[in-house]
Amino acid sequence: MTTMMNPMAPSAAPAGVGGVVRHTCWVPMRDGVRLATDVYLPAGHTGPLPVLLERTPYGKDEPTRRERTAANPAPLRRGEVAERFAREGYAVVVQDCRGRFDSEGQFTKYLGEAHDGADTMAWIVAQPWCNGAVGTYGLSYAAHTQTALASQRPAGLKAMFLECGGFANAYRGGIRHGGAFELKQAVWALRNARSGSNSLSDAARQALDQADIGEWFLRLPWTRGDSPLQWAPEYEDYLFGQWERGSFDDHWRQPELYAAGHYGAFEGVAVMLMCGWWDPYAQTTTDNYLGLSQRGQGDVRMVLGPWTHGERSVPYAGDVDFGRDAVLDGTLAPDYVHMRLAWFNHWLRGQPLPEGQDDAVRYFRMGGGTGRRTPQGRLDHGGIWRSAARWPVPATTLVPWYLAPGGLLSQSVPQAEAQAGFCFDPARPVPTIGGSVTSGEPLMVAGAYDQRTHDGLFGAQAPFGPLADRDDVLVFQTPPLDSDVEITGPVTIALWVSSTAPDTDFTAKLIDQYPPSEDYPEGYAMNLTDGILRCRYRDSWEQPGLMAPGEVVEITIEPMPTSNLFRRGHRIRLDISSSNFPRFDVNPNTGAPEGSAGPRVVAFNTVHMGPGRASCVVLPMQPMASAEDSPAR
Repeated sequence: MTTMMNPMAPSAAPAGVGGVVRHTCWVPMRDGVRLATDVYLPAGHTGPLPVLLERTPYGKDEPTRRERTAANPAPLRRGEVAERFAREGYAVVVQDCRGRFDSEGQFTKYLGEAHDGADTMAWIVAQPWCNGAVGTYGLSYAAHTQTALASQRPAGLKAMFLECGGFANAYRGGIRHGGAFELKQAVWALRNARSGSNSLSDAARQALDQADIGEWFLRLPWTRGDSPLQWAPEYEDYLFGQWERGSFDDHWRQPELYAAGHYGAFEGVAVMLMCGWWDPYAQTTTDNYLGLSQRGQGDVRMVLGPWTHGERSVPYAGDVDFGRDAVLDGTLAPDYVHMRLAWFNHWLRGQPLPEGQDDAVRYFRMGGGTGRRTPQGRLDHGGIWRSAARWPVPATTLVPWYLAPGGLLSQSVPQAEAQAGFCFDPARPVPTIGGSVTSGEPLMVAGAYDQRTHDGLFGAQAPFGPLADRDDVLVFQTPPLDSDVEITGPVTIALWVSSTAPDTDFTAKLIDQYPPSEDYPEGYAMNLTDGILRCRYRDSWEQPGLMAPGEVVEITIEPMPTSNLFRRGHRIRLDISSSNFPRFDVNPNTGAPEGSAGPRVVAFNTVHMGPGRASCVVLPMQPMASAEDSPAR
C-alpha cells in the first residue's frame, strides 16, 4: 500500500543551511479513504533517514499553544516543529486524522485510529527516504493515536513520546471516570465540530457557532436531536455513544481506548510518558508506566510535573505558583523540542541520553513555598523535582487516615459507630473549581484554586463563598499538623455509604488546607486531586447493580495520583459530596440508563464511620528523613 508524494504540491521552508522541503500528499487507507499528509525532508539529504510521525485531528499545520516555550510563549505551527526536527536530520510526517481538516472520510472520535495509524506506518516504511526506524510523538489526541497504532504491531516502530494521553483505559479515565461521564467530551465535540470538520454545510456551521455551550449545559440532560450538536450528526452520534455506554464491555476494549489490553504489542518499543498532576490523563500515564515497565527492558521513562494539560512551560497551574523550576524549559531540558530530540536520538540513532533524562521516573513534589501571594496574584506553593527508580516510588507506605465524627481526619479508627449525611439535589450540584480537566473552557478550568465560589464561576449561585459552607459537602480534616507530611503516588478513598436512592454518586477531594495568613485571612483550601464513583458500579464495571434504599455498601474512589508536601501547621482535608459539575454528568438518583433524559430526585446520602465501617482515605506517605535525598539532577 504505497503511493508517491504528489510532485505538484511541494512547498519549501527557507532555503540555506538547515533548509527543509515540505511535500503534501494523499496516503490511502485500506478502505480507500485518503488522508492528507505533510512530509518534511532536510533539503539536499542523501540516503534514507529515521522518521518521526504525528497524527492529529487539530490540523497538520495549524498553530498550537501546546507548542511553545517559556522564553517564547507565542504558539508554533505544527509545521514549524516538524521543520525543527527535520533540520536535525529526520524525515517528519504530520497527518490529518480521518474526517478532519484536509483528510477524507468520516470522523468518529478515537475509533479507527488503530488501522489508520498502522496503514500510515506501512506507507512510511515503504518510502525511499525511510531507513526503517520510526518514532511517534504528540500530545493528547495525538498521544491516543500513538498507542492505537502501536496495538497493531507495525513494522518499524521503535520509540514513542506520549504526552498527556494514550488511553490505558478510556473507561476509567478520559471519557468516563468512576462510572461517571466526563462532560469535557461534550465541550470538545462542539468546539471541534465548529472547526476542522470536513462534512459540515455553511448553515450547520453557522448554527454551531451560535450555540451557547453554557446555556446548553444549564439545560441538561439532552437527547439526540435536542443537543448543541444536532447540526453535526456524526459528532452528536459518537458523543451519545460514549455517554450511553455505562458498562465496561467490548466497546471499551477496542485498541484505541484500551492500551492496557494490548501492552504485549509494545514489545521492543521505547516509551517516554509525560503528564501533569492536573491533567485528566495523569492516571493513564502512571497506569501505562506500570503496564509497560513490567517488561523489564529498561526502555520506559515517566515525567510528572505540576502542570495542566500540555502547559509544561509555565510555572503555575490555575491560581497556584510552583516556582521557576517547575517549568520543563531549562530544568528538564533546554526546551520541549530538545527533550524529544534527545529521546529519539537515543533510540533511533544510538546517541546517549543527556544527564538526568535517563532517570526511570522524574516527578515534581509540590509544596514547601512561602504561602504568600505572588506579584501575579497566585499562591506561592513551591516544590522540587525528584527522581526515582520506579513507580510507586521506593519507600512508599500506604497509610489510612480515618473519617471520624466532628469532621475529624485521624490515623485512629473511631471507637464508636457514627454517620454523617446530606441531601443531594441534582438541580443544585457542587460546582467544579479547578482539578484535572481539559478542553472544558469556558465552563471549567484546570489547576489548583482556593475552593470557594465567586461570581463568574460556572454553576455557582449566590451567596458565594467556601464550598465547605455548603450543606451538601462533608469536610473531614486533621488538626494542624505538628510536622511536615509528604505524599507521592496513588490516592484511594474507601467509604461505607448508604442512600435513599437506588443509584447515586459520591465524590472525594483531597485538599491542602493552609492556615489563615496576612495574604489569605481565611486560609487557602488548595485542591490536590479528586475523583468520583457512581454507586451502581461499586462491585463491577461490567455488571452494574442498584442499591436497596438504606443499604450500607462499601465503595472505592480512585482520583488522580499526586505528590505534595503538607507543611507543619497545615491540615490534610478531605471533602465528600455527590456531584462535581460540569466536570462530570450529574446523577439523577433514579437508576435510569446512562445518558438518558428523565426525572431527577433528591437523595439523602450518608457516610458511615466506625470500627465495622472504617471509611478512610489511603495516602502514599513518604519518609521525611529522606525528603531531600533524591532531587532530580
